[in-house]
Amino acid sequence: MSLVGKHVLITAGPTHEPIDPVRVIANRSSGRQGYAIAAAAEELGARVTLVSGPVSLETPPDVNRVDVETAEQMAEAVIAALPADVAILVAAVADWRVEASTTKLKKGDGPPKLKFVPTRDILAEISSHPQRPHLVVGFAAETDRVVENAIAKQVGKRADWIVANDVSGDVMGGTRNRVHLVTADGIEDWPEDSKEEVARHLMRRVAQEFE
Repeated sequence: MSLVGKHVLITAGPTHEPIDPVRVIANRSSGRQGYAIAAAAEELGARVTLVSGPVSLETPPDVNRVDVETAEQMAEAVIAALPADVAILVAAVADWRVEASTTKLKKGDGPPKLKFVPTRDILAEISSHPQRPHLVVGFAAETDRVVENAIAKQVGKRADWIVANDVSGDVMGGTRNRVHLVTADGIEDWPEDSKEEVARHLMRRVAQEFE
């Protein structure tokens, strides 16, 4: 099983959306699952581009890492990395951003009035892009109705696969994961395992698509 000659594009980690020079909208993503997938793709011989939000992880060997901070920067980096054979969008991208203040907001001024606007939908953009990868895989981090929400996301975003997991526990900061793979052929319930083994299993499934 091999991905030699294939370009695999992966996003990982959180994004940080500035509120002011010292505060951001962020989330608990550690980036571990995305980085494990990047390493597993490289192990199968793929050329790997890893677009990473702010994390404190070492780059897997022989992986081309592009560091970004915001959802806008991540979207631009993903588009710039095309064409790719596979896109696996693991990053926990912030759904909202605000118009950032150029000066620090003061507590004494009371709660700030923040106007939230949606960030770019990277999965939907890639799924409809003229250079759409052969296989587009999204991740759905859910706290309830995990599989139902993943199926809805697959249809709504026009993704080929969705990897769904329950993040109501410590998954986003932990070392283990239990996922469901939603494809056009149905739903696969994978047993809980280390994030590294989940990554290897996923990349073996990806490699099967090209055999």
